Amino acid sequence: MNDPSTGGTTPELFELPRERKELSPGAVHVPGWLSVAEQRALVRRCREWATGPVPLRQVVLPGGGRMSVRSTVLGRGRSPYRHLRAGGGADAPDVPPWLVELGRRAVREQWGPDTQEARDYRPDTALLNYYDAAARMGMHQDQDEGCAAPIVSLSLGDACVFRIGNTVTRAAPYQDVELRSGDLFVFGGPTRE
Repeated sequence: MNDPSTGGTTPELFELPRERKELSPGAVHVPGWLSVAEQRALVRRCREWATGPVPLRQVVLPGGGRMSVRSTVLGRGRSPYRHLRAGGGADAPDVPPWLVELGRRAVREQWGPDTQEARDYRPDTALLNYYDAAARMGMHQDQDEGCAAPIVSLSLGDACVFRIGNTVTRAAPYQDVELRSGDLFVFGGPTRE
């Protein structure tokens, strides 16, 4: 909706509040989890990482195809993400302690502070994906990590549609969720199995 008084669009003005929702067992979407200040700080850091020793790049798949999303990784020596290392073998920066704590906070808040997942959560890798207007990510299951720990996903920037399959067939019926800047998605439990 165009709002002439502000010179921009204000779609949220007439929308119902977006609420926390568990889409499937262990898959939780939390709208607006990051404050605007946290989003800005994280964007600044993402820009640094994107141009660092292992800059953003498009991954070439084993069959020769090129992914449309550009990616980089934080955390050293992670074999599932060796394909993101720079051609010269540069080491990715370590995951900073404040980012580890942000992930822990997300798991504690969504799964409960006394759950096994919250007590054991020790992230050692952060994957940064940059989607421009033409980038897409097909249906897939995050299995390369080699562990069943929850995955914490934070969205920054433009809104997009995220599609999640069911936990039985990983296909239809799907659920579509609009992710906006500041949204949190935690994947764990049966959704990761």
